[in-house]
Amino acid sequence: MTDAGEPNLGDFEDPGRFDDATGGDRGAAGDDAEGRTGDADATAGGDSEADAGVESGAGAADPDAPDDADSGFARYAMDAAEAATADGIGTVSVAQGLRVAEDDDETSLKAFVTAGNREDVRIGKYLLVPYPDGEQLFCRITALEYDQEFRTDDATELTARRRMRTGPGDFTEADYKYIAELSPVAVLFSEGDDLKRRMVDRVPKPGALVRQASDAEQIKTGLAIPEEGVFLGHLSVGGETVRTAAEPPTVDYRLKDDYADGDPLVFRHTLVAGGTGSGKTHGAKNVLRQYLGRTYETDDGRDARAAVVMFDPQDEYAQMHDDNPALDGEWARRLERENIAYGGHDDTVALVPTEAGVTYPGRGHRAEQVEFTIPFSVVDEYDMPWLVAGASLNENQYPALLTLINRFFRNYDGGTYQQFLNFLDDPALKEELDETGRVHEATFDAVKRRVRGVPSGVFDQDAKPITELDTTLVRPGGLTVVPTYHLSSARAKEMFVLAVSAMLVDDKLSNSPRSARIDETPLVLGMDEAHNFLSGADNVQARQVVSTFTEAAKQGRKERLGLFLVTQDPQDIADPVFKQVNTRLVLNLGDEEAISSVNIPPSLARKVPYMEKGQQVVYSPDNSEPVEVTGLPICLTRHGE
Repeated sequence: MTDAGEPNLGDFEDPGRFDDATGGDRGAAGDDAEGRTGDADATAGGDSEADAGVESGAGAADPDAPDDADSGFARYAMDAAEAATADGIGTVSVAQGLRVAEDDDETSLKAFVTAGNREDVRIGKYLLVPYPDGEQLFCRITALEYDQEFRTDDATELTARRRMRTGPGDFTEADYKYIAELSPVAVLFSEGDDLKRRMVDRVPKPGALVRQASDAEQIKTGLAIPEEGVFLGHLSVGGETVRTAAEPPTVDYRLKDDYADGDPLVFRHTLVAGGTGSGKTHGAKNVLRQYLGRTYETDDGRDARAAVVMFDPQDEYAQMHDDNPALDGEWARRLERENIAYGGHDDTVALVPTEAGVTYPGRGHRAEQVEFTIPFSVVDEYDMPWLVAGASLNENQYPALLTLINRFFRNYDGGTYQQFLNFLDDPALKEELDETGRVHEATFDAVKRRVRGVPSGVFDQDAKPITELDTTLVRPGGLTVVPTYHLSSARAKEMFVLAVSAMLVDDKLSNSPRSARIDETPLVLGMDEAHNFLSGADNVQARQVVSTFTEAAKQGRKERLGLFLVTQDPQDIADPVFKQVNTRLVLNLGDEEAISSVNIPPSLARKVPYMEKGQQVVYSPDNSEPVEVTGLPICLTRHGE
């Protein structure tokens, strides 16, 4: 039998003319085709490791080995073909070292993959390697490579011409070693009836069987995925859903949502990052749907249902009130089997900001609509002077604004924005403050211009004040959506979002909250296009806002407040806030700066630009190992037109 890597010299009239191209070692096998064929057969026949189905050395040829159909390469090829029916994909190899170390860079763990299993092996797949005492090493494939099985040189003119003439069909798998490089993840062991995991602390035996992990319990234990919790999607590798022998065959990925090992991760904050068309909003809706109706323990020992408040720049989240007509009975049964909440949420309210001269169509959903206005008094009541500061006040002008606001509310209890403008028009006030050295007249004029730059139709409109709608804004088990797409300008949107969210944060963190409802209800505070409101811009207003939300993020687990941030520009979210986010769901991002900012493991970060819609990386160190997850292809509530 001729080695697939060797040319058939009978195909050429003058093989001697290519002697220099072969590396000069043809003389060892003779100058004729029969000599070379015999040498290849001898190499195969003397390779006892190949007969055993494990990796062999390339130079272990026995020139006296018998040349028959039951020995050598023929026997190796038969064993390799039959290996596809075995339980494993191959065996642990020691040919290039076998080492497990604390430092991943010093670990050397490789497996020889038999020919019949090679098409099913992919980078990222999860494998199991048994120890003699019944424990198992859980690992994943990080690299794959071919290596030559027999002594030959396929980088020659003769070989290239032969392959070009015969095409790829002349390739024989068994002529090559196929090596999988493995990264150890955990050691699995039994403790009573429970399967547990620990850090990798031992090396597997040479020649140990390597098989694909196909048991859901083993996979979830190996990756530290909780059995119960908030459903995010199904475990996948390279975009393909991991399949098991169980029913359902998928492996559900869930986020820890109880107090067994600390606080629920919702109160340690979540970031959903993805570009346009990545399935970001679809996925965010599916996750938020799981939080609706969930209960959490409060400081006084009660179990209270969580409320969700979502700021919505595109008027999409109020659709969560309605069922998805595409979610039929078959889908419903599947979701129920996997304990996934689905369907429109009846207790959904669109809390609509009122701006002068602007109307809210609200035609894309059937949720109840309640209009509200921001009373100017919140600037004093909730200590929000930055709300009227604008982005251009400097360090000298901001203290002057504080002086003016404090002076105004001492004279006008519950004063309006228009009254404040009239107050600033008083020339006697300007003269007094300048003469006493409290506010220079030039600074006074600058502050006055900035305050007048606030959109005039935001404060004190003909609707119920948000301060009187706390029980509508936050309802145990309810979803409140604050749409902003209809507002006239980016500044108006910013003011509404920051005013309402800061009011919620203040009542959650304050020792003397103004709203008992907000204080006592576990709250998920969602913000789409979060980069527009929580950026790290270098101005007074941005620093004040970032400081407020950084404190909210730090105190969230204690106060039962979870931030749920959705963005396509994660790099623009202020670092102090970003650092407090424990769970990151990263969908397709094409911008290198954005990918770098989410700070996920490099092996997964490289896959992010190539992810299809709904595919994501989940990086949640307090929940599981970093993994790929594929979200549900169907939205659990209404979505889109």
